Amino acid sequence: MRPITTPTRFLLGLSGLIALGACGASNPPSQEPAPSAPEKFYAVGSAHEEATNAGLQVLANGGNAVDAAIAVQAVLGLVEPQSSGLGGGAFMILYDPETGAVRSFDGREVAPQSARPDMFLKEDGTPMDFYDGAVSGKSVGVPGAIAMLAEVHDEYGTKDWSELLARARQMADEGFVINERLAMLTEKFSRLKIVDPDTARYFYDETGAPKPAGTILKNPAYVKTLDAIAADPRHGLLSGEIGQSIVDKVNNITGEETMTMADLANYAPFERDAVCGSYRAYRICSMGPPSSGAVTLLQILGILENTEFDKAPPQSPLAWHYYLEAVRLAYADRGLYLADPDYMTLGNLGADEIVKGMLDPEYLKSRAKLINPERANPEPVPGDFRASLDENAPRFAMNYSPDYISTSHFTIIDADGMVVSMTTTVEFIFGAHIMASGFILNNQLTDFSFLPERNGRAVANAVAPGKRPRSSMTPIIVFDENGDVVMAFGSPGGSRIITYVAKTLIGVVDWDMDLQAAIDMTNIGAPYGDAIVEARKFPHETADLIGMMGHKVKRAEMTSAVYGFMRKNGQWQAGADKRKPGTAVIIAVEADE
Repeated sequence: MRPITTPTRFLLGLSGLIALGACGASNPPSQEPAPSAPEKFYAVGSAHEEATNAGLQVLANGGNAVDAAIAVQAVLGLVEPQSSGLGGGAFMILYDPETGAVRSFDGREVAPQSARPDMFLKEDGTPMDFYDGAVSGKSVGVPGAIAMLAEVHDEYGTKDWSELLARARQMADEGFVINERLAMLTEKFSRLKIVDPDTARYFYDETGAPKPAGTILKNPAYVKTLDAIAADPRHGLLSGEIGQSIVDKVNNITGEETMTMADLANYAPFERDAVCGSYRAYRICSMGPPSSGAVTLLQILGILENTEFDKAPPQSPLAWHYYLEAVRLAYADRGLYLADPDYMTLGNLGADEIVKGMLDPEYLKSRAKLINPERANPEPVPGDFRASLDENAPRFAMNYSPDYISTSHFTIIDADGMVVSMTTTVEFIFGAHIMASGFILNNQLTDFSFLPERNGRAVANAVAPGKRPRSSMTPIIVFDENGDVVMAFGSPGGSRIITYVAKTLIGVVDWDMDLQAAIDMTNIGAPYGDAIVEARKFPHETADLIGMMGHKVKRAEMTSAVYGFMRKNGQWQAGADKRKPGTAVIIAVEADE
């Protein structure tokens, strides 16, 4: 255990308790030896065994990581409809071993032209209840996941879409088994059977009872949709009969023309520059705006690197204090500055300059100096990296948007070393609770700020037609000092995604854990100020000591679902989050294959 040099006054008073929190009482994860991979292999990790197996089958048949991603997404949308699917959006980070390039692709949903800044306000000007906004129909954005996958497949894909969708099509046609998690969620979110009759018929029986675990569920409409996509990957979902079904369903629920076929026809996925930065000896790449993932993650790590976090015992109250303070500072900046890059302008600065300023090493040093090693800051505020701007330059107001937990993540490595790290979502549990052509529609527009302005200042993440809502999705690929891939993973979890990824990285990089141990480690974060710790898992003694340092500690279900892979000591390891029923599998490639 390395010595702690600060804070002397606080630690002298609580030295015995700090040791308790740092050692046996911290409930450390097991450090069982992780299964290692052979020199050549392929691998898939996802939140459902059937999706993992579908991806592995594509790779076994000679497909690459992009091919496998399509198969995984199609199965996830069927068997895990509460989290992602054809009616949602996604972000992909891709490593191309032939060129060494790291590329990022934006399949985020887009607000229709009918969207207005005040669409989630009540008549008195206050924000409406999140759930009311989410299931109103007006929350549905134009889906982008399939369009994005089609664009990436045009460049990298090697297999025909009909082959890639075959497993999902078979399961939809013949039926799949409802697992315990899906059954639990249909029972818990009973409003699911009220919003849309098609959704009610699919998930509930004639009496209104949720179909129990073990039920074989068929989806002939999903079969028809997959056939349309296979015939025309770029347009099959957002045009013709399938596209019209999306528009009709949204407008029927809202009772007005909220979405049009023109909204669907105008959707375009984008390739964005990946945002990369260093931490210790590693280079970490993830998704930039409209995702806040990369910037906020790199801010957290960059702030920590400028503190004495590395001297605190792993999982000790002091270590978590430094971590929480870094998270709070980074999230304060996130709330003020980050949004759709087309709307990120401050004076003469555009989105690229804002991101650069937020990640400037000197700026991160200045933020780190705000951390008191002995006491939590009462209310961290955003920083100002814009020293070159006039002090009267316009500022954005802080964002206001409730967060609920959903989304899915999967990671794929093919035998040639191509890596796909992709986070995919319909936003809330079961999205907008609306089904069209056999799939759930997203409620992604509730990722915008419900308040368009605060204190007379515009909110960067306010609703606007054609705009993409800010995201927290943080799919990552990590490289060592030689430029070789050493890690790839991500997680669902709403605004907590970034902290799930950060916690796992810290476990691996700073505390020398295997990937599985870092995933198993208890979750902790502070996305909106208060410290949130994982119910039933975070040690009470440690939580009490964190509270004594000034943090307001709350317990909550923190259901991460990290799936990915890591190379350690020359061997690859798989990591699968036990909080959800997913798998991560590495398959050896024989020499003659």
